[in-house]
Amino acid sequence: MGTASAQCQFAIIAHIHGNSRVSQPKVNFSRFNFSSSGEFSRENLYPNSASPSTSKGYAGRINSVPDADDFFWEKVPTPVLDMVENPIHLKNLSSKELKQLADDIRSELSFLRYKTLKPIKGSLAVVELTIAIHYVFHAPMDKILWDAGEQTYAHKILTGRRSLMHTLRQKNGLSGSTSRFESEYDPFGAGHGCNSISAGLGMAVARDIKGKRDRVVAVISNWTTMNGQVYEAMSNAGYLDTNMVVILNDSRHTLHPKLEESLKTPINALSSTLSKLQSSKAFRKFREVAKGVTKRIGGGMHEWAAKVDEFVRGMIGPLGSTLFEELGLYYIGPVDGHNIDDLLCVLNEVSSLDSMGPVLVHVITKEDQEVENSQKLEMLHEFDEGSSNTDSLPCSTYRQTYSDWFVDAMISEAEKDKDIVIVHAGMGMEPPLKKFQEKFPDKFFDVGMAEQHAVTFSAGLSCGGLKPFCIIPSAFLQRAYDQVVHDVDRQRVPVRFVITSAGLVGSDGPTNCGAFDITFLSCLPNMIVMAPADEDDLVHMVATAAHIDDRPVCFRYPRGAIVQMNKSVCRGIPIEIGKGRVLKEGKDVALFGYGAMVQNCLNAQSLLSKLGIEVTVADARFCKPLDIKLVRQLCETHEFLITIEEGSVGGFGSHVAQLISLDGKLDGRTKWRPIVLPDNYIEHASPKEQLALAGLTGHHIAATALSLLGRTREALLLLY
Repeated sequence: MGTASAQCQFAIIAHIHGNSRVSQPKVNFSRFNFSSSGEFSRENLYPNSASPSTSKGYAGRINSVPDADDFFWEKVPTPVLDMVENPIHLKNLSSKELKQLADDIRSELSFLRYKTLKPIKGSLAVVELTIAIHYVFHAPMDKILWDAGEQTYAHKILTGRRSLMHTLRQKNGLSGSTSRFESEYDPFGAGHGCNSISAGLGMAVARDIKGKRDRVVAVISNWTTMNGQVYEAMSNAGYLDTNMVVILNDSRHTLHPKLEESLKTPINALSSTLSKLQSSKAFRKFREVAKGVTKRIGGGMHEWAAKVDEFVRGMIGPLGSTLFEELGLYYIGPVDGHNIDDLLCVLNEVSSLDSMGPVLVHVITKEDQEVENSQKLEMLHEFDEGSSNTDSLPCSTYRQTYSDWFVDAMISEAEKDKDIVIVHAGMGMEPPLKKFQEKFPDKFFDVGMAEQHAVTFSAGLSCGGLKPFCIIPSAFLQRAYDQVVHDVDRQRVPVRFVITSAGLVGSDGPTNCGAFDITFLSCLPNMIVMAPADEDDLVHMVATAAHIDDRPVCFRYPRGAIVQMNKSVCRGIPIEIGKGRVLKEGKDVALFGYGAMVQNCLNAQSLLSKLGIEVTVADARFCKPLDIKLVRQLCETHEFLITIEEGSVGGFGSHVAQLISLDGKLDGRTKWRPIVLPDNYIEHASPKEQLALAGLTGHHIAATALSLLGRTREALLLLY
């Protein structure tokens, strides 16, 4: 076997023949501790319980991964990372050890990607930056805030959560973002981005008022800079002149393909030297003294000196650097985000408590910073049974999503109507939308994380004679509610809102959960609010929205696969506004579903029919305007009416209750029960687990019906 110094590695290889999937037994990933005699003991690396041993001194880890033909991959040792349990352990590491630590973390993240099938590119790009921040600053006393959750995984590993990283975004596991409830090292929760400077500024002002001396660091990205809140916060920080550090992680992404071909911000020896000079306390003090002297001289000298200073800094800095100066932040950069020595030098300077006001450090990173085994991991992804990378699956196993059908329907409508355009906002873009973008490049506008602008921009397009479809995920649309109210609905502008990721969103948890759109849109006087029960209805609603030209309209659809399989996209036929439909006829209980929950109503109907209960299943299609005739019919022919929706209190069920109460239907024999999302945030879990937690499965719906019928025992048996 060899001695402990032999650095032995082992792998158990699970063979996969050809492209077929062979079910293999799960192999525990294990840690081996070697004694001086070469003996070893085995302990589980990823146990079900949350706290594995933290003992050091082992030479390697035994890991098992599937392979294709003769290919296999072994998890490499991470000796320096194994010595770091929290940020305090970074302080005594040498520069060489910090660089090795970066390699170790990158290896750990890449293996985590294979183990959990979660995207990690954002975190791979900021490994050195994360190490430098924790080396220079003293969390949790110093406050380190992140905008984007995907960039925080290295931060989580360094702050005592390494042993739980395999539970990332799983039920009862680690959050995909920073969370105040998860760790003292997370002073503020990262949502969709854009909030870290505002929250950090608030903490900095509170620190000054209370006379404390902790430091505040806010890390933003170039995706974040698409949002107006960032500039509002920067402007206020410049005005208040409060000490804080803003780090712009520039991964050189752009929403404009043509800009990808333009010159990049240079990173070289000169830029490194200038960044160090700009960050030095001596230089900053000299600059402040010079400002004071010119003010005392008077006679316009101060204004002239300020212009010279701005011109010189504009000459030595990259394009756009003077924007931050105008907002009141002292700009330093660009800095190579993968050069730990440069990062430490700059951050050590700006971390001094006597820095003059807010500072912005411009850091250039690359998201393709992969470890040596990254290509092997990509191959493993393709063969992993639970892989979410549907592009790598054979055509026979690929499941079409609602987005696929929506895009095909949009292409069909755009080919018939030259006025149709798409405006997209949010973090990233679903792959199917690229199909429309490639076919109609001049009719597709991606504005990034600028939802407020997207809504008013769409209103302007509509007023100019076009037919805009404004695509925004439900959780992101919340940011733009004021614009929806005043710029669209109040003026009765025909903007067509396509609300994606509606309802529960699985591992993305509450940050991306689309729980509130039914409620906050259906209360608007002019808005038409609808939701498809299946992919066919989605296609018809695209056609319906395209034909509405006198008021705004919205429709929502969930993540995930379509209901039916092996079907081609049907031709969209406009639906009569405010017209629902009955899918199943019964007499005992009426299930009145909205949107995707209609499918769960059908599942409940199937369960109840086996118990001899005749159930009517109706698809509302519209929350506003409601199908008044259908609602009255259901109340008159059934003693029990249950409304079901994947949304918060105040949505579809509330509108039905308003109608039947004013109509006097609740004064008679009709008993109404609503099923909605619970009045709390449902944490990350699988979609099935989230639906069960929310009480929205077919079994829960059937149990509610049984309870109304007085068959409580059978209701309990359905749930347990």
